[in-house]
Amino acid sequence: MGVIVQPIQAFQVIWIAWVVSWIAASFWSGRTAKRATTFETWIYRTIIFAGALLIAPWTAQALGESRVWQIGDYGAYALVGVMLVGLALTWWARIQIGRLWSSAITRKEEHRLVETGPYALVRHPIYTGIITALLATAAIEATLLALLGAVLIAIGLWVKARAEERFLLTELGPDVYESYRRRVPMLVPFVPQR
Repeated sequence: MGVIVQPIQAFQVIWIAWVVSWIAASFWSGRTAKRATTFETWIYRTIIFAGALLIAPWTAQALGESRVWQIGDYGAYALVGVMLVGLALTWWARIQIGRLWSSAITRKEEHRLVETGPYALVRHPIYTGIITALLATAAIEATLLALLGAVLIAIGLWVKARAEERFLLTELGPDVYESYRRRVPMLVPFVPQR
């Protein structure tokens, strides 16, 4: 008889593997030519950090928050699948952008606009993938704190994406980046642009 992995254990193992691999891959990033440093940087980092604290399962346990809804095994495994799709999107985007990736808002040496692969679907596919995975995580944790944490991180990533776009508009030029912004949605695929 084999070992049956519970959905919450699967979530934890997958998140740990993703974080470790993501950090390890940061050494593959190219040299930074310019870094955006604004007050807005601290705003989105603070929002994301607060969200991460809230979505962490031990926060709800420490505060004695109980589950608000029940998912069931099939629903939980479906959410594991949704989380895997979101995290796979982050890796597809990370591989597609290659050495231009950075955890901060930067312009790399020989920076160019990447419009292929997941970047043809949304302008910020890594953020889209993370938000998808976090919403699935919050749904399986089934606490209001986890849901609030996922929403805060999504807001933080949206603030970061907007700051990143202003930076890229200046660094790459409006003729290059504005055209891309008009054609491709920011975070949600297949949403018509205005």
